[in-house]
Amino acid sequence: MSIKYELVIYWSDEDESFVVEVPELPGCMADGEIYEQATANAQQVIQEWIETARELGRPIPRPRGRLLYA
Repeated sequence: MSIKYELVIYWSDEDESFVVEVPELPGCMADGEIYEQATANAQQVIQEWIETARELGRPIPRPRGRLLYA
């Protein structure tokens, strides 16, 4: 599966890990001790989010691509 959702990645001192948020998929987040682990975990969580939404018959947002603001 090709993941094309926007990822917001930041370091959390409180959690002592990188946190990845997927703004287009409500509640979809992951973390990891290193950047690469956090993004790999995010890909897995995105797949699981989509699978769960399908099972529940909920709509799955299409990836919007790059935001036009910062």
